[in-house]
Amino acid sequence: MSTLTDLNTPNNSTGSTQDVNDDSSTKTVLTVEEIHKLLPHRYPFALVDRIIDYVPGKRAVGIKNVTFNEPFFQGHFPGRPLMPGVMIVEAMAQVGGIVLTQMPDSPDGLFVFAGIDKVRFRRPVVPGDQLVMTTELLSIKRRRFGKIHSVATVDGKKAAEGELMFSIVD
Repeated sequence: MSTLTDLNTPNNSTGSTQDVNDDSSTKTVLTVEEIHKLLPHRYPFALVDRIIDYVPGKRAVGIKNVTFNEPFFQGHFPGRPLMPGVMIVEAMAQVGGIVLTQMPDSPDGLFVFAGIDKVRFRRPVVPGDQLVMTTELLSIKRRRFGKIHSVATVDGKKAAEGELMFSIVD
């Protein structure tokens, strides 16, 4: 499994910025290519374009640039494209996956949903929006279960929020 510090070698030419704190080996920005090294999701389910802030073991902030070309807009809904709520939740979960997969001593395996609680949708997400997802780790149990709280915003206004639980599948 890759770690964020593995991606931050001196030969890394991605141009990503580094944290200005004392630990210069931890990146705070990840490109889509770096995200693909950490998460197994691929088109059409890769829903995080960039990580714009990352605090190891605590939180991550990711963005999804929502375009009219997303495959779900063909049927959801013709003439009034709205990003499905399940896709917003999946995007929030993928940002959470960055935090969970980078925990120290994280076991090998695939993190999958174990539960979804208190999810609420506050406003529609439409083509042209930039979805900003802030995910904070709430708890880890036996290194196999994780719980996060995530908030998705568009233009600073809350679009969705909720608690997501994960489990590792061997």
